[in-house]
Amino acid sequence: QVQLVESGGGLVQAGGSLRLSCADSGRTVNSLSMGWFRQAPGKEREFVAAINWSGSNTIYTDTVKGRFTMSRDNAKNTVYLQMDSLKPEDTAVYYCAGTAKYNPSRVGYDYTYWGQGTQVTVRS
Repeated sequence: QVQLVESGGGLVQAGGSLRLSCADSGRTVNSLSMGWFRQAPGKEREFVAAINWSGSNTIYTDTVKGRFTMSRDNAKNTVYLQMDSLKPEDTAVYYCAGTAKYNPSRVGYDYTYWGQGTQVTVRS
């Protein structure tokens, strides 16, 4: 069974960087397309980035393009979200998710497996 565990969240000043990791403590995620979503207080969950199983196709929401980079290391069963030039509006709980779909998806309902989330707080 796939069990996703996020790490790497924390408190950072605006303009700073964080790298989130998502590891599978159960079965391998190597065959899954993976996504990152976030949810800020009082707001709906929103798509951030997604990557296909091989890492050859990555998509981003417009608000993070050029600042965030999603990648994966299938040898380590881990996906990453490198977040640079962070802004206070990036503050949220960040969730990684996995789907058996071949292509990366922006739609939360496409994802079967979800982690518990990691808090990212960006101070202005």
